[in-house]
Amino acid sequence: MSIATYEEVLDLPNHPEKVLIDVRGADELAATGQIPTSINIPLEQVAKAFSPETSTEEFSRLYGVPKPNQDHYIIMSCRTGRRSQMAIDTIADLGYTNARNYKGSWTEWAAKQGL
Repeated sequence: MSIATYEEVLDLPNHPEKVLIDVRGADELAATGQIPTSINIPLEQVAKAFSPETSTEEFSRLYGVPKPNQDHYIIMSCRTGRRSQMAIDTIADLGYTNARNYKGSWTEWAAKQGL
């Protein structure tokens, strides 16, 4: 399993080709905030969002970015890394081959950012 580090996530503004997806619920994001550049796709929506049935246009309309290709560099995060790993397992089953888990997720980010 591939892991994304805090340093890599910190450098994401310099890498627009990488996509950071936060799979927490909207209520959690409202309570804590989110990592800059991250896109919110709650865990329960991941399977549908990344399925072949969801067009690029629909994905873009729902999430504000183009739908990643199956070999796109994707980083998943949540609060502690557990749900993000579930999301990676879900999209791997759909043929996505280049996803990484930010295991520290929001907990590590907030601690290192002093939030």
